[in-house]
Amino acid sequence: MKTTDVLIIGGSAAGMVAAVTGKSSWSDKSFTLVKKQKDVMVPCGIPYIFGTLDSSQLNIMPVDNMMAKAGVESLVDEVIAIDKKAKTATLKEGGIIGYDKLVIATGSRPVLPKWLKGADLDNVFVIPKDKTYLDDMKEKMNGLKKVVVIGAGFIGVEFSDELVKSGHDVTLVEKETCILYSAFDDEVASRIGDILSARGVKIITGNGISEVMGSGKVEKVKLENGDTLEADAVILSMGYRPNTELAVNAGIFVDEGGFIAVDEYMRTHDKDIFAIGDCAQKRDFVTRKRVPTMLASTACAEARVAGMNLFNIHVVKTFSGTIGIYSTAIGEYGFGTAGLIERRALEEEISVITGTFEGVDRHPGNLPDTHKQMVKLVVAKYSGVIIGGEVIGGLSAGELTNVIGLAIENRMSVNSLLISQIGTHPCLTASPAAYPLIKAAEVVATKLRHL
Repeated sequence: MKTTDVLIIGGSAAGMVAAVTGKSSWSDKSFTLVKKQKDVMVPCGIPYIFGTLDSSQLNIMPVDNMMAKAGVESLVDEVIAIDKKAKTATLKEGGIIGYDKLVIATGSRPVLPKWLKGADLDNVFVIPKDKTYLDDMKEKMNGLKKVVVIGAGFIGVEFSDELVKSGHDVTLVEKETCILYSAFDDEVASRIGDILSARGVKIITGNGISEVMGSGKVEKVKLENGDTLEADAVILSMGYRPNTELAVNAGIFVDEGGFIAVDEYMRTHDKDIFAIGDCAQKRDFVTRKRVPTMLASTACAEARVAGMNLFNIHVVKTFSGTIGIYSTAIGEYGFGTAGLIERRALEEEISVITGTFEGVDRHPGNLPDTHKQMVKLVVAKYSGVIIGGEVIGGLSAGELTNVIGLAIENRMSVNSLLISQIGTHPCLTASPAAYPLIKAAEVVATKLRHL
C-alpha cells in the first residue's frame, strides 16, 4: 500500500493551491495530489473557449508543472472510497493510499434540473469543468445557429457574449427581474444589460424556462409565461451543486445544503480531514449565514488556510467567511462587486447608507482608452463600516473591486477610507482629486453627518 503524509483529492484551483501552500509550510512532509483528468481547466476561463480562445488547450492550468516544482506527487486517477478509521483512500484504477492528513477538494457539478422536461434532448448542454465534455460541446456548437442560454449569472452572461462574438444568435433568459441579480443592484445591472444588448445578445428577464421541446434534439424552448423561442441549442447555466458524494459515503458530516461542514481552519468534523473549495461549507463574511458561494478566489483562500494549518494550528491564520468578490468583462468594459449589495443588506435587515460617484479612470479624460468609472459603496449606517461595493469602468475595474474587498475584510470605516493614501498616474488611474472610490466614500460621509 502506498502512503503519504498528506493526500489531496481534486486537482483544480483549491487542490492545487492547498498542495503548493501545504508543501511550502511543511517541507518535511510528503504530499500526493489525485486528479481525475490529466488536463485541468481554468474554471473562470471556460466561457472564453467558445469565443476568444481558439481551443480548450489554451485554458489549461499547469497543475503538473506546479506540483513538480513544489515537490508534490501528482496522480491521474479517481478516489472512489475513503476509510476514515483506517485513514486510507481507494483508487478507481486499483490500489490504496494511506494518509495522515486528508484534504477534500472535489469541487462542484452543474445543475441539471430533474423537473425540466426535454433536458435529455440532443444539444442541451450544461457547463462542467470537464475538458472532454467541453471539446465535444464546442464541436457540436459550431454547426448550430440559434442558442438559448438559461440563467444570467456571471457564467451565463460571459457565455452569451462569447457566443455572439462567434456568430451565434443568442437569447439570454433570466427568471429574476434583471441579469446578475444576486451580484449587482438594479441600477448597476441594468447598465450591464444595456452593454450586453448593444453587443447583440437578446435578453429576457422576469421569465424562466418551462420546457425544452423537440423530437430527439432541441427545436424550441417554452418559457413560464407560455412564450416559445426557436433554438438549435440550449445552455443551462442554472448554478452548481457541491460534489460531496464521496464524503457522504465515507460518513463525513455534510450540512443540509450538501456542503461538507468545516470550521475556520477548514477542518471537518473528523480529525485530520479538511475540505476546501466548492464542496466545502461557506459563511458570509458580514451576515455569518451559510451561503452557496462558489468562487475560485474563495477556494484558493481556503486552500491556503488549510495548507498552513495541516499539522499545527496557526491561530491567526483562519478563514473568517466569504466576502464574495466577483468581476467580469464585456468587451472593453469591466464590472465588479464585493460583499453585500444594497438589496441583500436590506433583505438581511441591515441598515445601510450608500454613496455613488461617477468619474473617469484616467486623468485627463482625453487620454486614450479612458472609461467612465462608477463606484457604489454600501456602508453600515450605525458604524460607518464598509460592507459592500460595486464598480463599473474599464478593465481596471477588477483590481478596484479587489481594493473594496480588502476594505471589507479589514472592516475599514468610511473615515478610514477617506484618509487612505493612494498612488495615481494619468495613464493608469483616476485623478487623485476625483478618485471615484474616495469620492463615493465622501458621499456616504456627508449623508452620515446629516443623520
